[in-house]
Amino acid sequence: MRLFEGTPFDIPPKCDLCGRLDSECTCSAKMKARVAPEKQIATLRLEKRKKGKTVTVICGLTDVANDLPDVLTKLKNACGAGGTIEGDLLEIQGDHLRRIREQLTQMGYRVK
Repeated sequence: MRLFEGTPFDIPPKCDLCGRLDSECTCSAKMKARVAPEKQIATLRLEKRKKGKTVTVICGLTDVANDLPDVLTKLKNACGAGGTIEGDLLEIQGDHLRRIREQLTQMGYRVK
């Protein structure tokens, strides 16, 4: 049951791909456009933050094409460090360029 179901404010959910009501939608979850990792280029760089902290930043990966939280989790586990997603950027605490480059290459991404 939806929050406003049965009230004048009820807006039935619609499919993001075709725009039809969810009950009438024939789209499948596999129809969403996913870009293969081999077709993407991840760009790595180091940034200095407050108090001399170093952060490894990965850009060039889009959220539509990937499951960024899953990629971030794999990278954090490989580096043994914390990290976050800021928009379409992945940030890993510390200087881990070599480890991240190896991990992304193993995952199938092209790295610059």
